[in-house]
Formats: sequence, C-alpha cells, structure tokens
Amino acid sequence: MQDQTIPAHPIRNANEVHKSSLSKAELFALWLTQKVGTIGFFLIIFSWTVLWLLWNTSAPPSLRFDPYPAFSLWLFLSNMIQIFLMPLIMVGQNLQGKHAEIRAENDYHINLKAEKEIRELHKKIDELKSLLAEMKAGQNRNTP
Repeated sequence: MQDQTIPAHPIRNANEVHKSSLSKAELFALWLTQKVGTIGFFLIIFSWTVLWLLWNTSAPPSLRFDPYPAFSLWLFLSNMIQIFLMPLIMVGQNLQGKHAEIRAENDYHINLKAEKEIRELHKKIDELKSLLAEMKAGQNRNTP
C-alpha cells in the first residue's frame, strides 16, 4: 500500500454547503420540485382533471364552461402547467445533482482520512507485535 500524503480537508456538512450556495430563484425551484414531485400533487391534478371533465360532461349545458368535445380550455391550461413545470423540475434535479456531488466529495475526504488512520493503526499494531515478540524472546532467554 502506498503512503500518500492526504490533504487536510475539514469535514463539512454537505447540506449547509449546498444550501448556502443557492440563490433565491434556485431555492424556489428546489421547493417547487419537492412539492410537485409528490403523490399529493399528482392526486390534486388528477382530481381536478376528473372534476373538470365530469362537470363539463354532466353539468347542465348552461353551466358548462368548456363543453364536450372541445375541452380546449383544460387542454390549454394543462399544457401551460406542463410547459412551466418541466424546466423548473429539471433545474431542481440539477441542483439536487450538485448536492449529491458535494456529499460524494465529502464522503471521499472522510474515506481518505479513515484510510490514513487505519494505516497508522496498522503501524502501531505492528510495533506492538514486535515489542511483544522482543519481550517474549527476553523472557525465554531469562528462564532456565
């Protein structure tokens, strides 16, 4: 095993490092990504779509605001939601990727430090073994 010089890097909290480097817009994108990427949001959109379609097919004709078969208003609104959410979700995923990179770098430095400490412990154990062997050899010489 090579003895490499391991640079001294302080152990950092990856969450704090990542959060401190974000702008307000990036924090908003992360917040939105975390909210949109939930089953709750999916259920809200799904329920709203079912209600929209039921209302516009089952309500009295005079109360229908987007009657069958057009549903053009809902089609427009749902496309607008998708058009605005997709880039924000991608931004959020990129920010989460950066966070993962910071955590991985931190883990790497911790592993380097642990490896160095293990090497030092191996050396100390080897020294103790040789010291014990010397003591045992000395005892064997002194016994008649």
